[in-house]
Amino acid sequence: MNRRMGTRLVWAVLAGAAADLAGLGLIAAAAWLITRAAEQPPLAALSVAIVATRAFATSKGVFRYAERLTGHDVALRAQAGTREHLYEALIPPQRPRHAGADLLSRMVDDTEAVQDLLVRCLLPAVAAALAGLAAVVVGLTLLPVAALVLVAGLVLAGVLLPAGTAAAARRWSARIAPARAALAGRVADLVHGSADLAAYGADEAALGRARAADEALAVLERRQARVHAAALAGGTLVQGLTVAAVVLLAQGAEVSPVGTAVLALTALVSFEPVLPLAAAGERLAGIMAALGRLREVRAAAPAVAGPDHAAPRPAAPLTVEIDDLVVRHTGPASREAAVGRPALDGVSLRLTPGRRVAVVGPSGAGKSTLLAALMRLVEPESGSIRVNGVELRELAGDDARALMTGLTQDPYIFRTSLRDNLRLAGPEAGDEALRQAVRDARLEEWVERTGWDTELGEDGTTVSGGQLQRLALARALLYDPPVLLLDEPAEALDEETADRLMGDLLDVTRDRTTLLVTHRLKGLETVDEIVVLDEGRVAQRGRHDELVAVPGYYRDLWESEVLTRRPGIGVASSRSSRRTRPPGARPS
Repeated sequence: MNRRMGTRLVWAVLAGAAADLAGLGLIAAAAWLITRAAEQPPLAALSVAIVATRAFATSKGVFRYAERLTGHDVALRAQAGTREHLYEALIPPQRPRHAGADLLSRMVDDTEAVQDLLVRCLLPAVAAALAGLAAVVVGLTLLPVAALVLVAGLVLAGVLLPAGTAAAARRWSARIAPARAALAGRVADLVHGSADLAAYGADEAALGRARAADEALAVLERRQARVHAAALAGGTLVQGLTVAAVVLLAQGAEVSPVGTAVLALTALVSFEPVLPLAAAGERLAGIMAALGRLREVRAAAPAVAGPDHAAPRPAAPLTVEIDDLVVRHTGPASREAAVGRPALDGVSLRLTPGRRVAVVGPSGAGKSTLLAALMRLVEPESGSIRVNGVELRELAGDDARALMTGLTQDPYIFRTSLRDNLRLAGPEAGDEALRQAVRDARLEEWVERTGWDTELGEDGTTVSGGQLQRLALARALLYDPPVLLLDEPAEALDEETADRLMGDLLDVTRDRTTLLVTHRLKGLETVDEIVVLDEGRVAQRGRHDELVAVPGYYRDLWESEVLTRRPGIGVASSRSSRRTRPPGARPS
């Protein structure tokens, strides 16, 4: 929290305390005025009380408005700051520790805990303390023994009862947040996997698991609601008993009717800011659990460590040198980790300005890992990547991705218009630049038919796989990085469209530094070098005509692709070229 927010918070605390003190003064002045007026004194004797009552009534509303305005301003700014820090913690690539629905729950529900901490806990507690102190001062002035009773009641309702509710709620709050996240995950599975669940007759089982998660959460929330109800009833009981005791003591001490009325109503209204503290204590337990969950996310170590002092970003044109690169995935779901070998093992590559290199190989050979290493999404175990002589690990992650990026393996489409999805790569791009990127990605007809301002579904649910791939490719072309990285640009396209797209793409990238990962070999005779990866190692490298002239994986894949393109054999989709034979195996 910066100094400005701290100042606003102080003003919010003072305004809240002033509003409660004005309410206390209003009741005390009104009680004195009513009872004194019953004695029919001269009007001049009531004039001060009349003015005070009006002043307290007006100022209470003004101070309450000021407290709400400044308090919520600080709370919402603090919540926004917390979410910003959470975004920053998620921006560096992390090893996945939380499911998407769980992260969403933390991002939405748990960050609201910061707002509640200020608005429902801190501000009411300070205001209640000041108002209670003022009520005790009034009691000491009129009847000291009544003030002692009032102190006891306020401590019981404002300290002991909130502490008890916090302790009782802590047990449930630590379980409610994970249960809510589990329910969110079940609901997300139902929403995103509804088609597959229905296709395999698993919808009832999935609904049953969602109902079970919902019931588990409901049980915990009902138990927490009992704590809340008990706290509310306990606070009201303490308030009533305290007021009754104050009245009895005042009557026993033969305090005047005016003094008795002031004491009784002052004691009654002093509990108004104190009673919500029991609920605040209960909420505090949930807030602390939520803040702990946020700390877990922020404390997660990134998959790639940034430099302490980042080197300046190299200027284009760029020469990229990869020497003896070794990358090992450590995640539990990693295929390479499961078999005990690195994803990349001693890969060397050189990209000079304007040079185009294609990387081919069977699935799991390490092609996408190579692109991830260039974009600083994974940390190499050894070896080096240099950009114009500067080690890539010495650059800030954003700078590395500004120099080398493009079409990733799993592009994401946001729930916004088609135009805005493209402008993610170029916020200032004009309409002509957008149209050119769409033409280069062979998406123009679909865009004209769909409309630039049509909202696309979350994660591309309203577009086909091929349309999603081409839209992501258009976004990469619009970004126009110094080194363009393309991961399977023709994925999920039919044979004819894929051929046209690859032809256009090879034309567009002519004299442009490009690293292309593909399973399709048609058109690769125009690239400068082809690198064949197998099990993380470079198995072959050279130009197209050199590789088809020698036995190996590349010639096998080329012969298979040529065979499937012959008339009468059938048309293979781009996915059919995903071969997993070891180099040297002959096609059947």
